[in-house]
Amino acid sequence: MQIKQVLKLSTQLTMTPQLQQAIKLLQLSRLELNEQIQQELMENPVLEEQAEGEADRIREDGTEMDLSREEAPQSTVDGLVSERSDDVVSVEDKVDREPAEMDWEAFAEGYSDYAYSPGAGGVRMNQDELPSVEQTLSEKDSLFDHLMWQLSLSALEPNEVDVATDIIGNIDNDGYFTNSTIDEIAERHGVTVDFAEDVLSAIQEMDPVGVAARDLKECLLIQARTFHAGDANLRKVIERHLGNLERKNYGAIQKDLGLTEEELIRCAKTVGQMEPKPGRSFQEDETQYVTPDVYVHKLGDDYVVQLNEDGMPKLKISSYYKNAMHDSGAKTKDYIQEKFRSAVWLIRSIHQRQNTIRKVTESIVRFQREFLDRGSQFLRPLILREVADDIGMHESTVSRVTTSKYVHTPQGIFELKYFFNSRIQGRGDQEDLASEAVRTKIKQIIGGEDAKNPLSDQAIADILKKQNIDIARRTVAKYREAMGILPSSQRKRLF
Repeated sequence: MQIKQVLKLSTQLTMTPQLQQAIKLLQLSRLELNEQIQQELMENPVLEEQAEGEADRIREDGTEMDLSREEAPQSTVDGLVSERSDDVVSVEDKVDREPAEMDWEAFAEGYSDYAYSPGAGGVRMNQDELPSVEQTLSEKDSLFDHLMWQLSLSALEPNEVDVATDIIGNIDNDGYFTNSTIDEIAERHGVTVDFAEDVLSAIQEMDPVGVAARDLKECLLIQARTFHAGDANLRKVIERHLGNLERKNYGAIQKDLGLTEEELIRCAKTVGQMEPKPGRSFQEDETQYVTPDVYVHKLGDDYVVQLNEDGMPKLKISSYYKNAMHDSGAKTKDYIQEKFRSAVWLIRSIHQRQNTIRKVTESIVRFQREFLDRGSQFLRPLILREVADDIGMHESTVSRVTTSKYVHTPQGIFELKYFFNSRIQGRGDQEDLASEAVRTKIKQIIGGEDAKNPLSDQAIADILKKQNIDIARRTVAKYREAMGILPSSQRKRLF
């Protein structure tokens, strides 16, 4: 055995803390964003909330003054925006520089009024146009519903979908595939175990990350593969030493893997931050009130998208700490510099989040114009990629934005992901329909049936076929069950 030193060059993609924060804010719901802002206000003294009576920095023509230098601030999150102004590049370059290269006193002087002000330069909402309290009542999706929605938009073949549906139905409330085995799934559907394993792997790529794992180790490995793809040491710790991590037997881990103390601590902390129960966030069985993140109003022949900024804190950089920058000691100045970086990045990330929600909503409005005019029967088939291509963003960005974000339209309040539907092929010259539009038609057919002689699923399929919608009886049954409608034998009424 020969011991020698080898010099090796390698490249690795890593996410900066700022990028991680931008992604995190992008996928937060409105309530979670408010909670995150309040947490930051408590932890960062450089960040302040503008007082209610304090004047907004808005010109007489309704546009922003200092905020214009950072209007729709850009970040590198998933390639969100392709165009950047010179001012934005300037700010980003300043913030990204190492502290030693920064003239922080000059930075503080120039950006003491740097702020996030909800609705600045926008149109004030008429209170009469806001939805009633009753309209904000919403039932939270279950984990099963969330996975089936993603399955409906997947590119899996019909036989794969059948297997996937069975697997999803055997995922418990914590998000684990434990109610059956992959061998049993394969046997039920007459496929090979390898085929079933491939389908399971596809489900394990769905949201929430770690879902459909068969045990804790597999769950954590899925999360490590997704969020820390290049971290081989983290993967080894999870594969070999979960028990030692739990017992805090760090010496055994170091001896086996040859990790430094610093590397071991980093891996342990990373594992501790992972979610052991991916289905946890779907377990709240309670009715929730939702506040729309965005409004869509019709003005003349056009639809206008307006972000809902009501109740959002107005953030600014503290002038007190700007002044403290001039006459503080080295340690204090380093502390203030770090807090300045954090505050500016938070404000920029919030701007980016709001700008992204607006762009995605505007794209949805363009695609779903007929729905806005005429109702859910006219919802067109739409996938994430179409919107992503339309606005020059990545599919994953669109996916994050459309989850837990709500829009108030002339047709009601909907989660943004409601507008994404799989395609049902029309017969002959009939245009393809969205699956949600077909569900609406089924609901209307059942609503108009004779209560003493309700329609069977086959009868409903025959009616749809006359309308040039060719779907099988079992598809009708699946859509009916998804809407919570009983079968014909249980819908029959004698009086």
